[in-house]
Amino acid sequence: MHLLPEQVKTRFTKDCRMVFFTGAGISAESGVPTFRDKDGYWSKYDPMILASVDGFRQDPELVWEWYLYRREKIISVEPNPAHFGITRFQSIFNEAIVATQNVDDLHNRAGNREVYELHGNIFATKCLECGMALDMPPNFDLKTHGIPQCECGGMARPGVVWFGESLPRETLTRVFELTRRADVFFSIGTSTEVYPAAQLPFEAKNHGAVVIEINPNRTPFSVHADLVLQQPSGEILPQLFEELQFALA
Repeated sequence: MHLLPEQVKTRFTKDCRMVFFTGAGISAESGVPTFRDKDGYWSKYDPMILASVDGFRQDPELVWEWYLYRREKIISVEPNPAHFGITRFQSIFNEAIVATQNVDDLHNRAGNREVYELHGNIFATKCLECGMALDMPPNFDLKTHGIPQCECGGMARPGVVWFGESLPRETLTRVFELTRRADVFFSIGTSTEVYPAAQLPFEAKNHGAVVIEINPNRTPFSVHADLVLQQPSGEILPQLFEELQFALA
């Protein structure tokens, strides 16, 4: 069974420019826990305490305990066929980039190239005060050594975007530039509800790209997409690759 209508398939040429925009859905297929497990220990804490600068200043040990717990959970999972599917696309399409809202590093672990992490990386660490990147092991011993400090005296914090913070300007600017140039834009496993990143598929559409949404659930963008595939991305992307590989052979 062919997934791509002919008018969509014709946009896939070997020199086409492609963007894969991914959200929590692609990671959920690997078993990455959601932001807060509703029935877990951490469900009793306010997200504004666990994921904000004010919360970190108020109780940095608690926040670090949560992020170390999340790091441990993420390390235990593996990239899924959707992540590896993107790697396969990049093997035949030279201009194919990844813009992700996820912080779990699974795109990098799958060998995806040119990955733009809009919300940071949970395994990165930086200074709370000066913002300098700090070289730290992903699971340092918080109880033994306490919270590491930067040379400037500021506390080390997780390298992710918290509530009330702006997305990294250079990264966001570059992703919007590449989106406006795209011939094909995939929106994968994202709710398209968290701005400014949720503007990306609209931006691609407005600049002439064919936009393919892959998501088991419909989103606010679904009515604007050129093609909506309501199945898990780990099933769809490998099928699409095989279909296109045959067509471009």
